[in-house]
Amino acid sequence: MLKAELRKQYMQKRKALSRDEAFLLSEKIFQNFITYFKPQSGEKVHIFVPIEKFNEMDTQIFIDYFLAQNIHVYVPKIVEDKLIAIEIFNDIVFETNNWGILEPISNEDSGENDFHYVITPLLYCDPKGNRVGYGKGFYDRLFQSVSPETKKIGVNYFDPDEYIDDVWENDIPLDYLVTATEVLSFLSGLE
Repeated sequence: MLKAELRKQYMQKRKALSRDEAFLLSEKIFQNFITYFKPQSGEKVHIFVPIEKFNEMDTQIFIDYFLAQNIHVYVPKIVEDKLIAIEIFNDIVFETNNWGILEPISNEDSGENDFHYVITPLLYCDPKGNRVGYGKGFYDRLFQSVSPETKKIGVNYFDPDEYIDDVWENDIPLDYLVTATEVLSFLSGLE
């Protein structure tokens, strides 16, 4: 199936979830992530802040846990059409950007690219780890810039089913997908 079709289909499926359903699925995804990856104090995680109007999964659960465990947390911010990583702390101040996304007020890029985990938003992930996002390519460019040891992890309400027919040369697949029911690895025994 083509990305545009999958984007439309999974945007509708996600919008159909009630707030309660989305929150319960988010909690299960969070528990699966913690159980599988066991993040440790001092590690570095890049994680997205959800877009509420798109009913994205609640990553605040992750962020609160990471900060409480002394895990370094970085969130994305778009500055001049470039995604930068800003380290956040408990007292960080956020503002809503033009796309309705909460971002830190600061524009100070951490320059960090040696993350242990990049937890990425997506609309769909196929059985090979190929991702359908919103079509801007921000995360593909981020994936090109991070350390090869960084685990690229998608989180999604839905399990992979259809294959993406129009995977492009610059598309970078995920290493893992975490859903409410399982954690899938796309590393083919390279772990």
